[in-house]
Amino acid sequence: MSDKQRAELAAFLRAHRAKLGPADVGLPPDLEPGRRRTPGLRREEVAEIAGVSHTWYTWLEQGRKIVASSQVVDALARALRLDAVEHRHLRTLAGLSDPRVEHDVNEAISRMQRLVDSMSPSLVVVHDSRFDFVVWNEAFRRIRTDPAELAPDRRNLLWWMFTDERNRAAMREWERAARAVLSQFRAVVGRRPDDSRLAAIVAGVSEASTEFRTWWSEYPVRDFRPATIVIEHPEVGPIELALYQLRLVENPDLLLVVQLPVTEADRARVAGQLDS
Repeated sequence: MSDKQRAELAAFLRAHRAKLGPADVGLPPDLEPGRRRTPGLRREEVAEIAGVSHTWYTWLEQGRKIVASSQVVDALARALRLDAVEHRHLRTLAGLSDPRVEHDVNEAISRMQRLVDSMSPSLVVVHDSRFDFVVWNEAFRRIRTDPAELAPDRRNLLWWMFTDERNRAAMREWERAARAVLSQFRAVVGRRPDDSRLAAIVAGVSEASTEFRTWWSEYPVRDFRPATIVIEHPEVGPIELALYQLRLVENPDLLLVVQLPVTEADRARVAGQLDS
């Protein structure tokens, strides 16, 4: 951690300590109101609430070269009554990874549905942090698949990619695309080894697909890379689609996947299916 980062961490702690009074954290009021030399909580009060020593916390606010563990930083976040964004920022300043925050996907569904519908004739789908289908537009339903018709526990990109024979037959380079999806999913599972839903997906798809089971054992890991795929549609012929992935700032667990028709002819083929 650099001196500038330690100074920024110290300033952040001081600023948020100053915003709180004894009543905000369940402490009794001062016997002599107005006698505090500075506004907000005292350092020893924050230290006591967080379960750390007064001296150590003072050094942290002074920007000294000390290391704060994940558990201690999280305790300070609770003591200072930080919200999720502030907590994440505190961990970043302390040189730690973001805390795992589960967002309420249901609150975002109607908003996301309006967004994906507006992006037609591009094929658009939103996945959650476990690659489950959340929302999709009519273009995706007509050209790729209707996730509503999938079994609820298999309404998932991995299940669909590796076990849906119609999708496999429609993709010119199914293996390349399937390996790419598996590699991204492998990275997610590695970051969340205790997630029971992810474990269930791995176990189920491994049993159902020889390819998945074999490739999974190779431990491929990679981020998304721009690519194009070609879908052989039974009625209008080949449709070339450019792939984009975007994370939503308001809910980073949601992954927006856009499949953009590459040429005007591809766009017309998709639009023709929507008009039929």
